[in-house]
Amino acid sequence: MSITARQIQLVQNSFALVEPIAPQAAQMFYAKLFEYAPQVRPLFKKDLTAQGNMLMATIKVAVNGLNDLDKLVPVLHKLAERHVQYGVKDEHYTPVGNALLWTLKQGLGEKWTPELRQAWVDVFRLMATTMKNHVA
Repeated sequence: MSITARQIQLVQNSFALVEPIAPQAAQMFYAKLFEYAPQVRPLFKKDLTAQGNMLMATIKVAVNGLNDLDKLVPVLHKLAERHVQYGVKDEHYTPVGNALLWTLKQGLGEKWTPELRQAWVDVFRLMATTMKNHVA
């Protein structure tokens, strides 16, 4: 699986539009995630505001790292190792991805196009697959 330069540009540009509303986006993300997968709620021990800040910072690092996947892969591997310690399982990635897509759609409004959605789907799949394969 690979992503194109166009997809990278779309994801990076769209995330830049979400960054100014990062706290609200994180709050929306977690609300939707717990709606989709209430069984993951106990995995979150920290204050959700702090957790949301970490989420948005992590997404920013990942999105900015798309230009150099060789450097991003070790970051994703470390993230996967931490997630396993928290109790994250393979089946948790799908509701996380769905909650992320829903949040982006809400935050971007009419800027959310089918092409942009597909770019985010492909980027998330690449990252999730990289993380899952590392800890398998």
